Amino acid sequence: MTTETNKKIFPFLKWAGGKRWLINHYSDLFPQNLSYYIEPFLGGGAIFFALQPQRALLSDINNDLIDAYLAVKQDWISLKLKLLYHHEHHSDKHYYMVRGSSPSDLIDRAARFIYLNRTCWNGLYRVNKQGEFNVPIGTKDKVIMDSDDFPTTSLLLNKCTIVAQDFSKSIDCADDKTFLFVDPPYTVRHNNNNFRKYNEELFSWGDQVRLRDKLFDAKKRGAKVMVCNANHPSIIKLYHGFGSINRVNRHSVLSAKPEFRCRTTEAVICSY
Repeated sequence: MTTETNKKIFPFLKWAGGKRWLINHYSDLFPQNLSYYIEPFLGGGAIFFALQPQRALLSDINNDLIDAYLAVKQDWISLKLKLLYHHEHHSDKHYYMVRGSSPSDLIDRAARFIYLNRTCWNGLYRVNKQGEFNVPIGTKDKVIMDSDDFPTTSLLLNKCTIVAQDFSKSIDCADDKTFLFVDPPYTVRHNNNNFRKYNEELFSWGDQVRLRDKLFDAKKRGAKVMVCNANHPSIIKLYHGFGSINRVNRHSVLSAKPEFRCRTTEAVICSY
């Protein structure tokens, strides 16, 4: 499951809850030699870039996120030129001007999204009730990264179907030749984490139940499913009978408060 170049590809977006640590430390949990990969909550795509599947369906409900992937796929050269412009002009004034803009062109929208992702506070994606990105400027000022490899990334993405849609439509495409990697927003009941409170507005407990039902259907069709979620009694109960439950360790660094930055556990639930 690698590109012709067999090069290591890093995600070009920083995304809260990214799973690069999972593939680095728990690679034995992943199945081998599957011909089709589906990821319905794409985010930064760390697992996709690590596995480099030959065929894939990548999706997310976030239109701005999907536009960024489509721009890299379709015209990475123009996109990089736009990012160089943002790199050269980066400042507080430029950041907030770009944050307040609404470009209509795909490449301009993607460059805005990637620029804000790389220079906002901790790479967080958050919008207000009007759907406007409202994360303040962060401390990072690099817009062009040493790890950027847009030509190879574009080559890999050109093998993929990339679409903005609800997770249910993507999961419905899974069959017995599919590895379905599912990493939804972590929303659990009776949890005081502020980021999870924000996620609850975007992805409710009802969505968690709807997702579970879709994944059981995919399992019945023979798909190999890995779902990551909070290691919380409500999640463990929700996936009772689905498959093996693996509790894995990770280090949480999202919070601005040091007391909330700690080693914690997540649940990785596999149908196989």
